[in-house]
Amino acid sequence: MYISLSSLIFLPIWINMAQILQGGPDEKEKTTALKDLLSRIDLDELMKKDEPPLDFPDSLEGFEYAFNEKGQLRHIKTGEPFVFNYREDLHRWNQKRYEALGEIITKYVYELLEKECNLKKVSIPVDATESEPKSFIFMSEDALTNPQKLMVLIHGSGVVRAGQWARRLIINEDLDSGTQIPFIKRAVDEGYGVIVLNPNENYIEVEKLNTHAQSSSDSSDEPAEKRERKDKVSKEAKKRRDFYEKYRNPQREKEVTQLYIRENGSPEEHAVYVWDHFIAQSAAENVFFVAHSYGGLAFVELNCCNWVSSSEPLDTSVESMLPDCPRVSAGTDRHELTSWKSFPSIFKFFAEASEAKSSAPRAAGTRRSHRIKHEEL
Repeated sequence: MYISLSSLIFLPIWINMAQILQGGPDEKEKTTALKDLLSRIDLDELMKKDEPPLDFPDSLEGFEYAFNEKGQLRHIKTGEPFVFNYREDLHRWNQKRYEALGEIITKYVYELLEKECNLKKVSIPVDATESEPKSFIFMSEDALTNPQKLMVLIHGSGVVRAGQWARRLIINEDLDSGTQIPFIKRAVDEGYGVIVLNPNENYIEVEKLNTHAQSSSDSSDEPAEKRERKDKVSKEAKKRRDFYEKYRNPQREKEVTQLYIRENGSPEEHAVYVWDHFIAQSAAENVFFVAHSYGGLAFVELNCCNWVSSSEPLDTSVESMLPDCPRVSAGTDRHELTSWKSFPSIFKFFAEASEAKSSAPRAAGTRRSHRIKHEEL
């Protein structure tokens, strides 16, 4: 039988509480003090005491993982899939390890977009100064000049970044199901220009400066004795504070502040910015959007089709209580797999839409007209 350290810590506390409650009125003050102590205990922070350091590798090789020829993530020594519970009963540590691996995979996918898909990385805002926070998107060379077709890919919310549909699928399934790469390669082969949005890259993080820095003694007009006494008190206070922080949070992560990217501080702002500065400026007669999950909310009022998670066969009509796009089954119950499972049907839909387009097409809805309609609902 396994007994956690946290259980052993709290056992004497509750025994003492029971003993105090059995006492008379004279024990009320002690009871109040003990209740106050218990209210200050942070269970999450306390459980960090037994964690190994949050010090993880910064490469796939460091994690001893690699993608095989099938695009599957496998351990380079055992050939086994990724194991989340690397350390038993340390869920938070395992989660941090998973997140660290996820950041490496994000950079790996970026490299694939440039090397395998031949896309170029474009910084935004386009007029950003050298010192201000920046984001980026990916584009094919002909994205703005292709006169026929432009495909725009947009992922959903969360930790995913440009080129990804779902991090979980990349790690636990393969690159084909979890990334946009199959869509991009087929689009290029069929003559589309391509733009890959990055709507979750909304800010950069910088470490907070130390606010406890001591002022120079040379700038003080106080007597030396008084200054020394204050310095001693300050040092003692800092020593107590550091001791408390080490006890309260021995795995304390860096304190950071977020610097938002101009005109790209949210997924919605990012979509509008890319529309105004890139998509609207493109030469393509037809623009096609492939948007997963939250990424599709901005386009439900256009002519579209929504492949949803369902146990019905692929492309089977699915009823909806909402007045949005026609809904059909993606052929899977798993939300994160809907884009991959509907992959062939999406390109078929685009081809049929192009063929059926009338000689006098309707003007595309503008950003302003979309906002008016949305507000009138």
